Parts: sequence; C-alpha cells; structure tokens
Amino acid sequence: MERIEIEPTSTTPRIIFRPDEGYFEVSGKSLPENSFEFYKPLLDFMEAYAEDPAPSTLLVFKLQYFNTSSTSHFLRMVKKFEKILEDGKDARVSWYHDFEDDDMRDAGEDFKVLSKLPIKIMGAHLE
Repeated sequence: MERIEIEPTSTTPRIIFRPDEGYFEVSGKSLPENSFEFYKPLLDFMEAYAEDPAPSTLLVFKLQYFNTSSTSHFLRMVKKFEKILEDGKDARVSWYHDFEDDDMRDAGEDFKVLSKLPIKIMGAHLE
C-alpha cells in the first residue's frame, strides 16, 4: 500500500498514513465543510489496511480542535482497527491533548469507553 500524506489546511487536519510502518496520524484542526467527502477515502484505506496489517499498528490523534461531524469519523477510524486486535495482532491508539485542554482530554476518555482498542491519553504541548 502507498503512503498517504496530506498537509493541513485551516479546516482539515494533517494526515500521515504509513501502512508499511503501521503508523497512522491525524493532527491539527478538523472542521471540514464536507467531512464525509474528506474522511471517506481515508476510512476506505484503513479498512483495506486492516485486512493485511503490519505486526503492530498505532493510530495517533494530536488534535487541537474538531467539530461534531469529525467525531463520528474518528470513531469509525478506531473501529476499523478493532478488527486488527480481534485478529490477534497489536493495535493501539495514542490520544494527545494539550496540557491545558480538558475538553480534548475528555474527548479521548470518551473514545476510550467506546473502543476495544487500548487508548493511551497523554498531555503534550501541541502546536
């Protein structure tokens, strides 16, 4: 599979998908005008990856802000990778939040409750 790297805009996050390394990152701000149009190809890519994943897969979220419509796509991303865990391979999520952003930390906690994947929530200095 080819890598996907999408630079951020004022309304879309930076995307780094390196399937050969089992590394997937979504960072920045996510408030696309049409979230389905932006995330559908990425979710399709993740679904195909989950059929033949690397030995270890890490999904990283480093978000400063996201809108309600993005939430459902992030949950779908996490759910796509639950299949990897169910198939006996390593899959996990790292959820970074700015040290002072309690709302983003709480969002990570919400995902943790909704997922079978291990989710590590960590404070950091996000740009």
